[in-house]
Amino acid sequence: MARALWPTIRSGMNCPPTLTSVELCAGAGGQALGLERAGFQHAALVEIEAAACETLRRNRPLWNVLQEDLRSFDGRPYSGIDLLAGGIPCPPFSIAGKQLGREDERNLFPSVLRLVGEIRPEAVMVENVRGLLERRFDGYRAEISTALSYLGYEADWRLLHASDFGLPQLRPRVLLVALRKSIAGEFKWPEPSEVSPPTVGEVLFDLIASRGWPGAAAWRETAAAIAPTIVGGSHKHGGPDLGPVRARRAWAKLGVDGIGLADEAPGPHQVGAPRLTLRMAARLQGFPDDWQFAGSKTTAYRQAANAFPPQVAGAVGKQIALALGSRQAALLEA
Repeated sequence: MARALWPTIRSGMNCPPTLTSVELCAGAGGQALGLERAGFQHAALVEIEAAACETLRRNRPLWNVLQEDLRSFDGRPYSGIDLLAGGIPCPPFSIAGKQLGREDERNLFPSVLRLVGEIRPEAVMVENVRGLLERRFDGYRAEISTALSYLGYEADWRLLHASDFGLPQLRPRVLLVALRKSIAGEFKWPEPSEVSPPTVGEVLFDLIASRGWPGAAAWRETAAAIAPTIVGGSHKHGGPDLGPVRARRAWAKLGVDGIGLADEAPGPHQVGAPRLTLRMAARLQGFPDDWQFAGSKTTAYRQAANAFPPQVAGAVGKQIALALGSRQAALLEA
């Protein structure tokens, strides 16, 4: 989308103007869906994986999906959008890896900072794994915050849990939110819900029981807790699974066989613990049931499992939108 086109999107909307965003490493669209619900209209969604791009296009044909490497993506045509958001690769900071941080070739924070300088958005939101908050990365986080400060932004880091926003899994994620210094004081982090999240059994019962499995009701009682964090499948094993041994043990306590995914819900002759289907995993991640995933079962599952839950992205996005709205109101009153 050329520089001259995205402001036309905004001017063509009803007043007040629609907030605009550019989404980086968009994946299957979990964060983009949440931001859409928070009132943002996406000027562009950048994603390198072909299957994920197809997922985005299937579900939102009007979205401007760009299959590009973030390292070479030119942000200048989108100068002045309201929000630059993304969920950049986690392995450089994940406790499941070597935690090479800045030295990891997959670290895309330098690209994010470059794009902030090119686009100069009103706000920035970046999501990553819990490991980024470990002490070994204190210095690197400070460097990122300092770089953003030089660009005119005030940054803050926060650990949020999906279970605090209505999802039946813990899923801790680190959020970096930075706003222009003139409006940074208007931003408030979303408050956790006062209502306990539903259990895995409550959320998945209708799907588990859909093919007449006699054990569905008993399974619902067994699955009376939230799930461990859904992970993106093991590339080493070459197929979709619910994580390493410790994670599979946690799933087993919920009555779920975590060694792989099933093609369909358990039927009348199911023996032993059932496996989740792609749709079940996607629902636990907060995706609507009509969200379609492109690619093989393994590819589709990894898209769903690696997503930033829409409910959490939407809660943070709403707070950013309120901060930006306060700024717009102050300008109108001046």
